[in-house]
Amino acid sequence: MIMQKVAPAADGSHELIGGSVLNRNATPASISKIGRVSLARFARFVVAYNITVIVWGAYVRATGSGAGCGSHWPLCNGEFLPTTPQTQTVIEFAHRVTSGLSLVLVAILLIWCWRRAAKGDRLRHSAVAAAVLLFNEAFLGALLVLVDHVGGLDRSATHALFLCLHFGNTLLLLAALALTAKWLSNRDGRLGVVPKPFQMIAMGLGLVSVMAIGMTGSLATLGDTMFPADSLRRAVVQDFSSSSHILLRLRVLHPVAAVIGSIYVLWLLQAFWRKQERFGWVPLLTITLTGQIALGAMNVILLAPVWLQMTHLLVAEILWILLVLASADQLFASHHSGVPPSRIASTGVSWSFGFKDAGHISRRGGPSS
Repeated sequence: MIMQKVAPAADGSHELIGGSVLNRNATPASISKIGRVSLARFARFVVAYNITVIVWGAYVRATGSGAGCGSHWPLCNGEFLPTTPQTQTVIEFAHRVTSGLSLVLVAILLIWCWRRAAKGDRLRHSAVAAAVLLFNEAFLGALLVLVDHVGGLDRSATHALFLCLHFGNTLLLLAALALTAKWLSNRDGRLGVVPKPFQMIAMGLGLVSVMAIGMTGSLATLGDTMFPADSLRRAVVQDFSSSSHILLRLRVLHPVAAVIGSIYVLWLLQAFWRKQERFGWVPLLTITLTGQIALGAMNVILLAPVWLQMTHLLVAEILWILLVLASADQLFASHHSGVPPSRIASTGVSWSFGFKDAGHISRRGGPSS
């Protein structure tokens, strides 16, 4: 009984400094909490920044400005700063500068996460993956320039292949960054064991099918840019004509991939619905998927204007991030043992857009580390 009475007094010990009361135990925790909040906010900023860079990259492609800096990399037309830039040069140079800054931001995020996370923490895995994928992104972009597959609206199979690989890598990069921001905002520690291997395989195949939507979509937009049609009827005829360029005939793969990928989204929705988690991911995914389908239809009807291509890509990136985060919620559900389903669902919504405040309270009752 004596120890029970003394312990609270010891924990609540205070020190008077300059007329103010300082709690010795609370101060380090407060500093740690501030650090977590700052890092989580920075991670969310990095995600948003990279989305912006990717959308601008789509503008570079849609306007045919990829050759604005010639076949030089990382220099622009052989110069560090272009002295007599044309419009295409400004567009491409801006993309290179923002992409370079992205490398710096992700490097800072990696170092910061590595210092904050313990050995074996999944936060380290996602941050390292993001850095590796971003460097691979830069490598693929450099190859496109150095092998001269950016100029003159290149119609070669090599250009199409590089474009697919580039966009697939982009989606993986966004997934790694989004998971890093999520795990910073709601720290659960190490990776857990997935209870159902079938569920892991199904989700992996589902996410790959969604990636296929984006990769075939990049081919479709490339065909729209290189072979603009003057009417919807002519565009449809081009898709099925044996005399059309291969890029035009491959456009049909995009809606087919969209149907297959949508099956995974519907499967994920029913999984949350069956768990009675109907006020978290269900409305978010439903609204985003519906909006993306509508934008895709408008793209076809309006013959893919540049502004609509960029909007379609932006919503596609948001949908992809939501699917990755929702899949992670399902995949690592074992981390939430003892937590009510409604609590898990609300957590998913908060870090999908707000990424949840990093001052999350752990299961031990104190601030999560």
